[in-house]
Amino acid sequence: MIRQATVTDVPEIRAMIRELAAYEKAAEQARATEEQLREALFGERPAASVLIAEDDGTGAVEGFALWFPRFSTWTGTRGMYLEDLYVRPHARGAGHGRALLAALAAICREEGFERFEWVVLGWNEPAIVFYRSLGAEFLDDWRVCRLDGDPLRDLAARAPEVVRPGP
Repeated sequence: MIRQATVTDVPEIRAMIRELAAYEKAAEQARATEEQLREALFGERPAASVLIAEDDGTGAVEGFALWFPRFSTWTGTRGMYLEDLYVRPHARGAGHGRALLAALAAICREEGFERFEWVVLGWNEPAIVFYRSLGAEFLDDWRVCRLDGDPLRDLAARAPEVVRPGP
């Protein structure tokens, strides 16, 4: 079963984020607290949405997908960016990942989103094979860029004042 997450799912979502980070060999980078996730997902201005995969028989949470809308200047349309897709190891191969992605694709169609995008680590061959089986296109000419920590702080320190419209 696939369902929308509720605020009571936050501890389980945080646990799965930490499991995903450990799988991706980056456990120390998963610093989000339950409070941060609660605000980001269910606060006044939600930053993202989450779908939960549950086992039909037991109701156990087996995976999740966290996504948010994006915008393409080239097409002039909104799209979906999948930040995290995770299925617990014991539940892999049972269709939870495919069901989560299918549910997200249905949201794309319902919302008129023309693109559904995500990234995958180059060493994660099981995920790459899975995504290829769904017909995903791999954009080898594009590279992910990131600023964080000191480089982000240093660039921000050189920012000009931004003029904002008044009330």
